[in-house]
Amino acid sequence: MINKILYMTLLASGIAFGVQAQKSDGSTRSLLNAEKEFADEVTKKGTKDAYLAFSASDALVFRPNPVNAKTFYHGAGDDSKGLTWAPAYARVSRSGDWGFTTGAFTEGADQLAYGQYLSIWKVVNGKWELALDLGVTHNKPLNKVETKFVEPKDYYKPKFATEKQMAAGTDIILTTEKTLNTTLKSYGAVAFAGFVNPDVRVLFPGYEPIIGKDKAVAFFNGMVKNMNLKTTKAVKALGGDLAYTYGVATIDYKAELRESFNYVFIYERQPDHNWNLIAQVFAPAER
Repeated sequence: MINKILYMTLLASGIAFGVQAQKSDGSTRSLLNAEKEFADEVTKKGTKDAYLAFSASDALVFRPNPVNAKTFYHGAGDDSKGLTWAPAYARVSRSGDWGFTTGAFTEGADQLAYGQYLSIWKVVNGKWELALDLGVTHNKPLNKVETKFVEPKDYYKPKFATEKQMAAGTDIILTTEKTLNTTLKSYGAVAFAGFVNPDVRVLFPGYEPIIGKDKAVAFFNGMVKNMNLKTTKAVKALGGDLAYTYGVATIDYKAELRESFNYVFIYERQPDHNWNLIAQVFAPAER
């Protein structure tokens, strides 16, 4: 009886287990806790209720093109069956305002579908909320991917950042991506060599995660003739260490085929103040 009364008291005061798990303390650990609670909610109540509960008001899901998560799941039909996932790589900005996770997922009951996802989370009123979510599919994975959960190296958040200063920070990311796009047009996919981190992760339909600069550059150079990026939006963390962009990538293959993708790129600022890619996701787009 005492335990039951205690549980009801916690529930009424807003510190039930789910809410507690979504709280952010600026750590990657707290983000992983929030995502685990999200995954548990999918198992208990289905994808529709879970996404409605955990998504920010302006969250985007790519299904396949970007759409507001609340709008999409309010009108969703049957829930996805047997959806499970586990993060393999996660990071949070040193300002604690947003972070991301990526890893493998499976979906289905009798016949499993396999793939990789990337989710970006942001902090709203002290708790983690889903801001962006997309994924790609591939055959049953053969390679084991080691987990890599990176905690912020320190805490930094400007106290008096003006809108003008934040806009200037975003412009730096847009300029970086514009330079990348220009270089891709001039030199082809080999241009990625100057813009990716040694530990970059690439998620591309039909392939398991491509991890590492050499493998990523070889992958693109082996099949891509030209690539054009049309950036929709850039978001830079207040801490100045991480940023992400999303938009549409048009790829001309060496096999004389063209295909469009929704892309999400995650950048990390380097000691020399340049911005390198640490994650790239290309998900099929409907056009």
